[in-house]
Amino acid sequence: MTDAQETAADRTLRSPGGPAAPAVADAGPDLQPAPVPLLEPREGIPPVTATDEELAGVVAAFAAGTGPVAVDAERASGYRYGQRAYLVQLRREGAGSVLIDPVACPDLSGLGEAIGETEWVLHAATQDLPCLRDIGMMPTRLFDTELAGRLAGFARVGLGAMVENVLGYALEKGHSAVDWSTRPLPEPWLRYAALDVELLVDLRDALEAELARQGKLDWAHQEFAAIAAAPPTPPRKDPWRRTSGMHKVRRRRQMAVVRELWTARDRIAQRRDVSPGKVLSDAAIVEAALAMPTSVQALAMLPGFGHRMGRKQLEQWQGAVDRARALPEGELPQPGQPVMGPPPPRAWADKDPAAAARLSAARAGVTALAERLNLPQENLITPDTVRRLCWEPPAETDVAAVSAALAGYGARAWQVDQTAPLLTQALTARPTDSP
Repeated sequence: MTDAQETAADRTLRSPGGPAAPAVADAGPDLQPAPVPLLEPREGIPPVTATDEELAGVVAAFAAGTGPVAVDAERASGYRYGQRAYLVQLRREGAGSVLIDPVACPDLSGLGEAIGETEWVLHAATQDLPCLRDIGMMPTRLFDTELAGRLAGFARVGLGAMVENVLGYALEKGHSAVDWSTRPLPEPWLRYAALDVELLVDLRDALEAELARQGKLDWAHQEFAAIAAAPPTPPRKDPWRRTSGMHKVRRRRQMAVVRELWTARDRIAQRRDVSPGKVLSDAAIVEAALAMPTSVQALAMLPGFGHRMGRKQLEQWQGAVDRARALPEGELPQPGQPVMGPPPPRAWADKDPAAAARLSAARAGVTALAERLNLPQENLITPDTVRRLCWEPPAETDVAAVSAALAGYGARAWQVDQTAPLLTQALTARPTDSP
């Protein structure tokens, strides 16, 4: 970025869905200004911090900096096992931008403490916070620019789209899905990573102003506080049930095959530190469960177990199938998972017509209100909360009782204020008479 270019902070915020401020004086009133390509970080590509001595310098610089801290992390999804961070990027006024290798510096708790009381600016915070937590970094305050964009009514809330629509700059996003566990990281990837935090604070400032203009800034602060205070997500129960194509598997013995193959694959993937899909595809697991092969030769004929697999690999997969075949009936998995909460809405009309009527009225009310407020329905109130409320309404159907129920389901105060009156009315809906 040159000194002659307009700075991000000086640009006029472009309203969601509205006309953009012209980038040049002679632009016609109906012309959208072309975004300015952002090709280089303003101080150049920072060196990768990979030693304790370098990290100590980063900690000191960021502790002495001012204002919010832009934070981002890159993972190797689809390449490595798990969701650990392979690069961490930060930027703060007075400290500039830094790139940290969390493989070489696996403990960033000192940095986390140095900036712990500062507001962190992240884009789609819930995606990065788990891997940041694993290396000792957790904010007490944050600003999520993606969530802010949703609340402000922007249709496209990816980082590239937001930077372009709000600040007028074009980010190159071609390296988002690369293998960030690669060492050394290529220079174009490092440039891309540094640019991801280059304008994050500028974006935060512009979105804060827009949310304040719309009267939604307090809503955003409540959402950000809830994200920062949320505990780690507990491990999923029976994760093998999420195998793609699982709906084709009907019999309990076949389900046992899926479980054994999934468990064996996960163990191998973890040992090799590769994505489970690179060890054995979900489609192959389902094919084996449906066919129930009785020999290595039969297994080798199935899709996903072709000629590229060696005899030893085929034997280990067949061993998993054989273990499932040998299980006593009492140890076979039960079909489906225990239903926690209401049944699927498609079954409500038969199970409880009154609840179905309540849900229909509630959905209509939420949809209309979300359109008036210009934000996504799921950000106004989660669909799961609406279903639970309509399936088991409070004994008293007044605003106070409904507000208490919504708060019990985790709704924030602003969500309760906005939705409790319409949901209270929806709870009085009755099934219509059949013609």
